[in-house]
This record gives sequence, C-alpha cells and structure tokens, in this order.
Amino acid sequence: MVVVPRAPLPPAGVPNYVTPRGLAMLRAELRTLDAERARLEGLDAEIHASDRTRALTTVHARIRELGERVASAVLVDPRGQPHDEVRFGARVTVRGEHGEQGQRRYEIVGVDEADAPQGWIAFVSPLARALLGKRVGDDVTVRTPRGKEELEILDVAYATEEEDPTG
Repeated sequence: MVVVPRAPLPPAGVPNYVTPRGLAMLRAELRTLDAERARLEGLDAEIHASDRTRALTTVHARIRELGERVASAVLVDPRGQPHDEVRFGARVTVRGEHGEQGQRRYEIVGVDEADAPQGWIAFVSPLARALLGKRVGDDVTVRTPRGKEELEILDVAYATEEEDPTG
C-alpha cells in the first residue's frame, strides 16, 4: 500500500472547511481503507505475519487520521455563497497583468481537496487568501515564487446542483 502524505490540517482555531465534493472524497477514501483493513484482517496471520502487521498498522493509522478529518470537517455548500464575491468554494477566473500568462481558473477548496494541477487551491493558501472577499473587476496582488504578481478577477462562479456529489 502506497501512503501519500496528507496536507496538514488548518492552523489551530481555523475551521477545517470542506466542499461537498471534498467531504465525499474523504468518505470514499475512508470506505476504501475500511475495505483494505477487512481484507488484511482476513489474511492468514501465520503465512503473512510481518507484512500483514505492517500493512494493518499503516491502514489503522490512516483510518484514524481520516476519521479525525471527517469529524472536524465543516461542510460549506458553495451554492449558498454570495455569487458576486469570492468565498470558499468559488471558481475564480483571473488574468495576469497585461494579459500575462493568459487566463487561469482556480477553485478555493479545503486542505484535503487541494490539487494544484487541477487549479484547486486550499483556502489557507496565500493565493486564496488574496482572492477571498474580492469581486469581478477587482485587482489583487499576490506573492508567488516568481515574485509579486498582479491579477484581475474576471469571473466568480460556484458549483451547480448537478455537480454536487452528495446529491
């Protein structure tokens, strides 16, 4: 079993916000781990003792960690957010200064859901913090590894009911 490190939970005092999709992903992973635990517990302990013990220890630790994350999750339905302002769950389209690097789209999500290649950024990230509370037409300055970058907000949208994995 390959163990992928998880992002740290938000700092103390900051809620563990999740989107409906993010909570569904956590719960699906927990179900997968429960099935793996059951499979491992069903193996003949005499034949696979050391491998089985190591794998079970890893699975139990992951289940415990995921259980804590699900228990601490604060579900925020993006559909309930004000659609004219960047809030948690927003899909924000931006353009760099003078059209540099074209348009990019980011979705502000929970820490467990963040996936930079997909444009899903954690709400505690510097970019998300710079965008939160802004509206279409606003400019924001964000510090990136490339230096200070000016972005113009072109569009703010939220998930539709059809995209909600919780039904």
